[in-house]
Amino acid sequence: MTLSTTDLIRVGRLDELAEPRVVSGGRHGIAVFLSDGTPYAVDNRCPHMGFPLQRGSVCDGILTCHWHHARFDLASGGTFDPFADDVRTYETVVEDGVVYVSPRPRPLDLERHWKRRLREGLEQNLSLVLIKAVLGLREAEVPERDVVAIGGRFGAAYRQAGWGPGLTILTAMANVLPALERTDAALALYHGLVHVSRDALNEPPRFQQEPLPERGTPLPRLKTWFRQFVEVRDGVGAERALLSAIDSGASPAELMDILFAAATDHVFLDGGHTLDFINKAGELLDRVGWEQARDILPSVVPGLAMARRSEELNNWRHPVDLVRLIEPAIARLPELTERARAGDWDDFDVLAETLLGDEPEAIVDGLVAALEAGAALTQLSQVLSYAAALRVARFHTSNEFSDWITVLHTFTAANALHQGLQRSPSPELARGLFHGAARLYLDRFLNMPAARLPERRNAEGQPTDAAELLGKLTDLLDREQQVNEAALVVHRYLSLGYERAPLIATLGMTLVREDAEFHSYQMLEAGLALEGELREVRPEAANRALVAIARYLAAHAPTSRAMLQTARTAMRLQRGEAVYEDAEELAEVADA
Repeated sequence: MTLSTTDLIRVGRLDELAEPRVVSGGRHGIAVFLSDGTPYAVDNRCPHMGFPLQRGSVCDGILTCHWHHARFDLASGGTFDPFADDVRTYETVVEDGVVYVSPRPRPLDLERHWKRRLREGLEQNLSLVLIKAVLGLREAEVPERDVVAIGGRFGAAYRQAGWGPGLTILTAMANVLPALERTDAALALYHGLVHVSRDALNEPPRFQQEPLPERGTPLPRLKTWFRQFVEVRDGVGAERALLSAIDSGASPAELMDILFAAATDHVFLDGGHTLDFINKAGELLDRVGWEQARDILPSVVPGLAMARRSEELNNWRHPVDLVRLIEPAIARLPELTERARAGDWDDFDVLAETLLGDEPEAIVDGLVAALEAGAALTQLSQVLSYAAALRVARFHTSNEFSDWITVLHTFTAANALHQGLQRSPSPELARGLFHGAARLYLDRFLNMPAARLPERRNAEGQPTDAAELLGKLTDLLDREQQVNEAALVVHRYLSLGYERAPLIATLGMTLVREDAEFHSYQMLEAGLALEGELREVRPEAANRALVAIARYLAAHAPTSRAMLQTARTAMRLQRGEAVYEDAEELAEVADA
């Protein structure tokens, strides 16, 4: 690189640079060091936590920052410590014994750089690196789809057990991004990526199988093989059959049909997680592109093949044998699904109350009657999702705390079934209606007594201003177990006719500021999906979906918020603030 001194910044005479010198230039000042008689220039701000590098020391061509001991090659700026990141370097020129430095750093492809850092953060489980990468990619205007795709491919490849909570959280957060404020959307992506990385930490990678060597096997045969292999818990055989279906050019709906059919060959697999994970894998591919199906879809096979089958559980068999009870109705599904005709049936509220009842025979009969009356499968799955959300909205705080997760599992499984039926309707997947209804019946004691819905509570003394109500909701979730109070504020806000978007954004914010547990992410995403479908046609039901979200989040807040602290540090660094000067903010970033 040839530079003219007229374009450069004068640093000083070479023989005067025994100590580091800082000149104005770049974004944070330029630090010039002398090593083995050669001048080198770097950004004066340590890329890790912003400490002035002029206070560091040089030995054998390595610059060490004295705050967290990050080490850098002076010549290239490359770091020896992945937690830190490379430091930007500047060209230097010596002319007549005088050192000059370029005011512009050496060129850097920001998109390529931050994508590499994102992958390194995932590999090393470095939370600060992950949030910096998210912020850097957003500043470089890289589509969120690319960020999600990197996290999705990593999570699918580097966890032997396959799809898990981390990929579910990443997909759920990707789904709710449009409803969040810009800063909270960055936090949502960060949360998803952190959990993907944690899932893979210290785990062996997943070695993917190959499709069958010859194409041409009919898709129905591959589907049969896949289900047979899952039946005997042969994950390897099932994966090869699935990969062969992908390789054959099967459509997204056809591929999901294969997975959903196997997931409903048995009853309510793994407490509802299996159906939800399969659905989330499809939703992830909707966002990042189905051309990546070969990398993503096989990750759900290990969990599917090894899932716990509810027909093996005592509570499904005694005192009422629910599996045997639903068998005759399931046997009729090929005939009953032929009658489905969307729009001709409208007994939403009646069926919801039936599903929430305590007579299992009446529940089964109610679903069969609706099918006989021509109800569309997605109409019934929507009612089932709503009824499951009501279990959360009516969950009494006198129950054991862990049972919040019980009702949550039923709701997220019902949501997954509903999304699946919209994507790939079939008599096989329709079996999930009866599986979900039976699970809803088993949850009935968690609504005995039922918590009163907020519309039946006294709202006297509640604010009437929209901003005050949202502020109060935020404050309530700063304290433990403000479950009913949070629900009352949400209902009050909605009953006064205020716009839903600010309320939804506030609920999202209260989640991403927490070190949330897995199920809270599921609750927010599934609840918003249900609310979005119901808001125009059944606004009262949509309101109750938001009440359910608020109650669940309030039950699980506040937390230590360590992730938020890390994110705030990264945001301050991005703004150029001197974090090291603020004693109150000098929190240790444990993974950095």
